[in-house]
Amino acid sequence: MTTPAHERTSDALSPVREGLLRAAHTDAEALLARVEREATALLDQARAEARTILDEAQRQGEADGADAARDLLVRARREARSRALTARRTSYEELRREAAERVRELRRNDDYPSLRERLEHRARVLLGPAAETTEQADGGVVVQAPGRRVDLSLTALADRALDRMGGEARSLWEP
Repeated sequence: MTTPAHERTSDALSPVREGLLRAAHTDAEALLARVEREATALLDQARAEARTILDEAQRQGEADGADAARDLLVRARREARSRALTARRTSYEELRREAAERVRELRRNDDYPSLRERLEHRARVLLGPAAETTEQADGGVVVQAPGRRVDLSLTALADRALDRMGGEARSLWEP
């Protein structure tokens, strides 16, 4: 019996088929190896980019945090300064009020008429004998002449005394 022609052709093509299969396997293995290398390279590149992005984000976060901390510190210092100034102003106003109250008490003193006369005399020395004198309800006098005025009320005198104290008054509430 003779081998049919298609089997003989098939047997004759068998080495070609095997060669083609081997070449295809070799090409496939080479392609897989190249794809694996490219995938590894892409993954390495992606990891490096991710590290770079994370490092930059961390630096930016630290910078933003430092900026925020600096801003917070500036606001805290301003707030502390504002509170200190408010406390000083309140203390000074209280001192001024207390001084005015104490000096007004002089009005109830038996020596007040003599004090009032001395204040009026001082004002007339400054403005002349024709100056007009007005007694103040809180004590003391205000004397006026054309274009001029002298306030020698007890409250004004207490205010001027505190103003002259200047830095000495601040020492009452500063450490």
